[in-house]
Amino acid sequence: MAGQDLSKAALASLSTATVRPEDLIAPNFQLYELTVSELAARRGIDNALHDDAALRSAVHLARAVLQPIRDRFGRFTPNSVYRSQALERLLKDRPASWISTSQHTEGRACDVEIAGMATLELAHWASANLPNYDQIICECYDPRKGPNSGWVHISLLPPGMGKNRRQLLSYVVDAASDKLVYVEGLQAQA
Repeated sequence: MAGQDLSKAALASLSTATVRPEDLIAPNFQLYELTVSELAARRGIDNALHDDAALRSAVHLARAVLQPIRDRFGRFTPNSVYRSQALERLLKDRPASWISTSQHTEGRACDVEIAGMATLELAHWASANLPNYDQIICECYDPRKGPNSGWVHISLLPPGMGKNRRQLLSYVVDAASDKLVYVEGLQAQA
């Protein structure tokens, strides 16, 4: 069944009560692409957007971040856009009482990999070509494992939620400790 074309609908008009998974929420993205999780499906975890604010944040992210990437590089499947608290707890092996502060739980972040494109190169492209972002983090990139290791985390605050920091970070292996650490800038090593 084809969904509604909501790709130009005002964010404020979108509601979890009316927007369906098959609805087009950006020129080349359907809503389900923002919530799909193989792990959640395998474990029976509900990963539906929990409220209108998360829905609007995720749609804003799709329009302002994911769509420009798809326009430039073609079809790709975004990884981990929205994550419910239950999915976050499973991914991070936390107790049922733990509440994540990850921007993914509010629909404000995505992890992106483009087949055949070096992860660090994608991070640099995003920082140079996306007009706005909160954070771009080159995560788990390790040149010893090849140019496609890791992924690029990109977050974006929705309108009215404050100023985006335009922060560039890398979460990479520290040569001295052989552990992952956050460092300023987009780079391959600490």
